[in-house]
Amino acid sequence: MSEYVSETVTGAVKDSVNDVIRETLPLISTTRDSIFASMSDDVLALISPVISYWTFSGMFFILDHMKSAQRFKIHSLEEAEKRNRATKTHVLTHVLFQHMLQTAFGYLLIVTMDSTGTHHISQRPFYIAYAISFIKLAIAFLIIDTWQYWLHRLMHYDKRLYKNLHSVHHELYVPYAFGALFNSPLEGFLLDTLGTGIAMLITNLSAREQIILYNFATMKTVDDHCGYVLPWDPFQVLFKNNSIYHDIHHQPFGLKYNFAQPFFIFWDNLLDSNFKDFNIQDPNIQIPDNEKSFLKNKLDINKYHYFLKNRKSLKNKSKEEIEIEQEIESANSKKAN
Repeated sequence: MSEYVSETVTGAVKDSVNDVIRETLPLISTTRDSIFASMSDDVLALISPVISYWTFSGMFFILDHMKSAQRFKIHSLEEAEKRNRATKTHVLTHVLFQHMLQTAFGYLLIVTMDSTGTHHISQRPFYIAYAISFIKLAIAFLIIDTWQYWLHRLMHYDKRLYKNLHSVHHELYVPYAFGALFNSPLEGFLLDTLGTGIAMLITNLSAREQIILYNFATMKTVDDHCGYVLPWDPFQVLFKNNSIYHDIHHQPFGLKYNFAQPFFIFWDNLLDSNFKDFNIQDPNIQIPDNEKSFLKNKLDINKYHYFLKNRKSLKNKSKEEIEIEQEIESANSKKAN
């Protein structure tokens, strides 16, 4: 009898506590209406990154035609036209194909798998639910960074992979926004589409969490290749892996450095693969004392411009750097003829 009374009281207390929680705390459920009535959140997760890519890169295209914005640009439009080996039409077709490929792959996941946790009922206080989403997204960021760092590094150190896959992306020595996903189709699938898909599956992201991840990663990648250093750009304020950091990787002297992408630089720091040789060590170049160490302070656009200008005059360049520069000059001569 006492056990029955005890169980009854315990059950009543639990019910009362649950009632209080439901009445006093904002509760959210993973089962909810789609953001847009005309499409599911799963479909929105597929098409919204494509819209973000072209909208965000379009903003930088507009800046290219504004004289007031040129002081924030890393390389001039003339330099991009001269040094880049791929035409903008060629880049455009490659990126469009990449978007078709990633959308098709994402749609295949939707039709062959159950939705990632959006159809079961789960009520939690809003701050717990959002904290869980934040943790899942943070883990997804780390997975993507790890996947892309090691595959990216491998494609630079394996000559066959570089020649047959990654060299396409490095036809742009002067990066620009809508060329961010200019890759060979296979590299684009392996590096971006598959890597992000694996992160999504491991962390079991809901459709709305996928929307956040895909759009954030897309815009961050575009920003890294935008060719601008904007003082009010949140991506460049929050992340050390920014447009200057990635521009170094696209230069002949930086091809074997700064592999980290798209978010953090912890792998470069751990493996000492970030570019550090900012001191212009050449007796023929006179450097003011306050400019001798670029590493003491943040490498801003003025210091980077100064570094690039004097780098061209260096005598002690690596053999690889000299060969790449000669290749660029040869390509420019063919264009002129």
